[in-house]
Amino acid sequence: MSSLHRLENPSAEPALQHTLDSEQGSFVTWLDNIITHRRLTPWFQPIVDLADGKIIGYEALVRGPSNSPLHSPANLFNAAIHCDRLTELEMLCRDVNIEFFSRLKLPGKLFLNVSPKALLEPNFPHGFTRQTLAHYGMDPRNVVIELTENFPILDIETIRSALNHYRQEGFKVALDDLGSAYAGLRLWSELKPDLVKFDKYFIQSINRDKHKKQLIQSLQEIAKCVDCRTIAEGIETLEEYYVVQALGVTYGQGYYFSRPSPSPPQQLPSNIVLNHETNQQNHFKWRTESVSGLIKTVPTTCSSTTLNTVGDLFENMPELLALPVVDEGQPVGMLHRHEVMNILASRYGRDLRGNNSIREFMNISPLCIEKDVPIEKLSEIITKDDSKYQGNYFIITDNDSYLGVGMVTDLLKRITELQIRNARYANPLTLLPGNVPINEHLEHLLENYLPFTACYFDLDNFKPFNDLYGYSRGDMVIRLLGTILQSACNPQCDFIGHIGGDDFMIIFRSQDWKQRCKMILARFEEEVIELFDEEDRKQGGITSTDRTGQTTFYAITSVSIGATSFDGDTNHCCSQHEIALLASEAKKIAKKTAGNTLFINRRKCSCGS
Repeated sequence: MSSLHRLENPSAEPALQHTLDSEQGSFVTWLDNIITHRRLTPWFQPIVDLADGKIIGYEALVRGPSNSPLHSPANLFNAAIHCDRLTELEMLCRDVNIEFFSRLKLPGKLFLNVSPKALLEPNFPHGFTRQTLAHYGMDPRNVVIELTENFPILDIETIRSALNHYRQEGFKVALDDLGSAYAGLRLWSELKPDLVKFDKYFIQSINRDKHKKQLIQSLQEIAKCVDCRTIAEGIETLEEYYVVQALGVTYGQGYYFSRPSPSPPQQLPSNIVLNHETNQQNHFKWRTESVSGLIKTVPTTCSSTTLNTVGDLFENMPELLALPVVDEGQPVGMLHRHEVMNILASRYGRDLRGNNSIREFMNISPLCIEKDVPIEKLSEIITKDDSKYQGNYFIITDNDSYLGVGMVTDLLKRITELQIRNARYANPLTLLPGNVPINEHLEHLLENYLPFTACYFDLDNFKPFNDLYGYSRGDMVIRLLGTILQSACNPQCDFIGHIGGDDFMIIFRSQDWKQRCKMILARFEEEVIELFDEEDRKQGGITSTDRTGQTTFYAITSVSIGATSFDGDTNHCCSQHEIALLASEAKKIAKKTAGNTLFINRRKCSCGS
């Protein structure tokens, strides 16, 4: 047994360090007993898809014997570090967790905690995790290596190399507790994990903390840009669940769903799951749908099947044009009817190649798309490089597990149908969303206590312009404003609608909305003048008759903006009608000032408590 040394974990509590020092004999005995006799109890906590409430995996945790001073994970691991036996303990944890996960037949992926220190241990056996999985009949593709945050990572290159090795073996990689002591944005950028976990500090009471909401929203936008899924840790209340779901976080974990347990649930009670159809991004429903609506069920085969067997299947099912290849629930390839039949129809095709495994002939890189991806995004992926995707079929997955196939023809048909449906609610001049989607979007943000600023845009001196130059040129002014407004929006978070006539609304979630409004005013002032005749440009406006028949001079058409903000305060019960009223009130005040003007209404909803 190696000699004791000072505790190397800088996050250890001083009281724990004192306990380790003063009771080292007892701790050494207990630790040796635990490792020698495998006296660890695995506990599992579900990780939940926030969109539909399904369990997608479990984080594996351990406890020492209940009657020992090493029952808690903190004491257990710090004692192992103190005794220079971390490698042995981590190996035992992985073995026990994999064994019981397999024995319990839990659905989804197994999340294994791995410390950076263990990855850097030269004595850690190469291939140990893969061999242990094989022993218990598990596939590395169903395992996520979760890098814990207990230690500063000084040798990033070695850690990155180790994690890349895991990826090559089929594992996914997650970064734990983003935002805590050692897990920061730099580490996210350097290691490029498949998933990141938001530290529970940022999730606790997020429904009452606008700064936490804004921070998670920003992190979520980063995650989308780098194609990384997110997990909110520490969800303990329905309100927290509601907010992180509305912010678009992919998965959730916490006591609200289930506490860690040696025998965790395999599905959640229906009464604790929010209805995705009514709560998740309702404001996008009028214009988009997910890939899940395109799923078709077709026969599948495994990669060990022979080419002759597949050929017989295609001959017996003339309607089958493609055959997904699925091993243990994971899609690994795709076979296309015409390719298989051409090979078998060639001279000596069946005799020479028919008994070969289809691994030689399948497309090993078919397009695989997650079920919750918007169909517009799928269309972009396919059209960006259509030569890469063979045939009419693509594979649809759920957390990387095979669900079914989709057809490009069905995708195109559905997009066309959506375009027709969307047109019913769009303004015919600008094709921007009209009042129905504007109101839906406002209600969605208010119901989820998400902060925003609603800006009402109205043209000044537009009617005289329209009367003088005609409706055609008037429409050009309206389209110009619509184009400028669209260019000023962040499509990831802002929403633009056309109320009607020369009235528009932008619902900003961008924090720099004031700068965006100033840009709108400056650009409109610069460009609208080109729609006036030369003489009117020189005199700075037009001469026309007013409603009483009097000749009046009207300055160059400008824009008035009325803004009102909702800060996400749960103590306010604003409705979309009151937001619209406050924005309209601000717009009327803005119009009292000549020229391009922004007025911000500081008045809050009257129903605030």
